[in-house]
Amino acid sequence: MTQIAGILLAAGSARRFGAPKLLHALHDGLPVAAVAAQSLVQVLPNTLAVVKPGDHALIKVFTELGLHIVENPLADEGMGTSLATGINATAMADGWLIALADMPWIQPTTISALVDRLENRASMVAPVFEGRRGHPAGFSSRWLQPLRDLRGDKGARDLIAQNPDALELLTTEDAGVLRDVDYPHDIYR
Repeated sequence: MTQIAGILLAAGSARRFGAPKLLHALHDGLPVAAVAAQSLVQVLPNTLAVVKPGDHALIKVFTELGLHIVENPLADEGMGTSLATGINATAMADGWLIALADMPWIQPTTISALVDRLENRASMVAPVFEGRRGHPAGFSSRWLQPLRDLRGDKGARDLIAQNPDALELLTTEDAGVLRDVDYPHDIYR
């Protein structure tokens, strides 16, 4: 069996939200980031969260859920640096499932299906809901160096776009793969 690592990216700035969105409570009272983390850890206990240095409140939330924590000193340079930081911290993994902490509605069954594809030799994998590609995205160890080299705010988007034949799309009925929290009204829609 392969060792797939979960990486939860949680070092964004939340400029559009206007407040620390990852700590904002959802309807059940749990913070956005905690709900996203729970779904990921349920499937991948070997999950780490990449956070901004000194984000003590978020670090506390993730630590209580059993996540490993990695601080990204270059977080202000964009998501690419956070992804590279997480990859570097788990470089010995056979692959990675990269999730975003502002996407709390992804179902554990979707995460499990994506991990299954990675364990069965998918090079890259992403979910598709109603014809639209969503998150999280998975990568085999083949992509170690390109993921380590990421910079900027696109994450792995360009890597996927440049290698369309390597991407396996997994059709899902999980609308959560497209739903994120960018603005306060996103929590209530």
